[in-house]
Amino acid sequence: MSLEVEIERILPGGYGLAHAEGKTVFVSLAAPGDRLRVRVERQQGNVLFASIEEILVASPVRIEPPCPYFGRCGGCDFQQLAYENQLAAKAEIIRDCLHRIARLDVVPEIVVTPSPRDWRYRMRAMWQIDRNERAIGYYERGSRRVCDVVDCAVLMPQLQETLEQVRSTEWDDFPPDLKHLEVVAGENGVSLAPSFAEFETLELELGIGHERYTYNAEAFFQINPGLLAPLIEFALGDVTGRLAIDLYCGVGLFTLPLARRFEGVFAVEGNPIAARFASRNVEMLAKLENVRVVNMGVAEWLRPRTLNADFLLLDPPRAGAESAVIKGILDFAAPRVTYVSCDPATLARDLKKLIAGGYAIEALRAFDLFPQTHHVETVVRLHLG
Repeated sequence: MSLEVEIERILPGGYGLAHAEGKTVFVSLAAPGDRLRVRVERQQGNVLFASIEEILVASPVRIEPPCPYFGRCGGCDFQQLAYENQLAAKAEIIRDCLHRIARLDVVPEIVVTPSPRDWRYRMRAMWQIDRNERAIGYYERGSRRVCDVVDCAVLMPQLQETLEQVRSTEWDDFPPDLKHLEVVAGENGVSLAPSFAEFETLELELGIGHERYTYNAEAFFQINPGLLAPLIEFALGDVTGRLAIDLYCGVGLFTLPLARRFEGVFAVEGNPIAARFASRNVEMLAKLENVRVVNMGVAEWLRPRTLNADFLLLDPPRAGAESAVIKGILDFAAPRVTYVSCDPATLARDLKKLIAGGYAIEALRAFDLFPQTHHVETVVRLHLG
């Protein structure tokens, strides 16, 4: 079924919003102000999900996507928007989630800090492998087929060079069961997991602000190094005190600067590889003695705790914090909390509970860690009472 629609705005998830024939229409890869002929792909209740058949009148903010894979590759979904309009759309996405999901009557002003680079910024990626089709790249939009990518325009130059090296490797040298490769760059090279042929899971180093971190492709690390120093600075603000708690600490991105400000820090991370790197970063690189890294699930660690913390930071995965974690945070009743999120919808869901439990928003800022996509990192500082 085809429809003619006009895109009103961009929604969480990156869809363009339209209305037609009494139904709500979500359109992939649209720009606000587009007039389109769209093809309905599926229906869910009163919502139609559609793709563009024809651009009847292009929005003034629409540009020609520079990547030849755009629309087929599932990696980027905002290349049709000029960069300043990407930032505006992300601010609107956050605003929508805070109003609609968190039920905030008054939404704070939302500033999205732009990335120093909107192309060639990405230091981490996952490359999908299809031996049958001899394809290496990313999943196609809405499928598990691999889009064979020769040049990915958001990869840092050293990762693009590594992609070319992987693509030039003989297929007989690939492990027969290899489905995907994790890859991350650092100051001293590129790390791949799993290792094969001449590619190794190297331990890397990276300096951010006054701290140095070590990690590899098996441990999560943020993808856009150009924004990490201001992200940390805003997340911590002016906090100091006796005890801080860093939940979902990863390799210790926030742990190290927290340890410079507090007498003691508990850093909790469920992934054993990330927790090992966090301990190494604390003890060997930062040479700190006031941090205890705990390799345990956050909900499990919180359950029996009655610590009197001055500050608590959480940086959960895209799914947000589990209900038991939010309950544990409310039980702790730390005077100040910072929530770092890569998904405005789950952030808003969790903020609703924290606000109902007595917290109020002190400051909010977004950081565009993910140019050319609808994703955005949001940091909210909260205080109790």
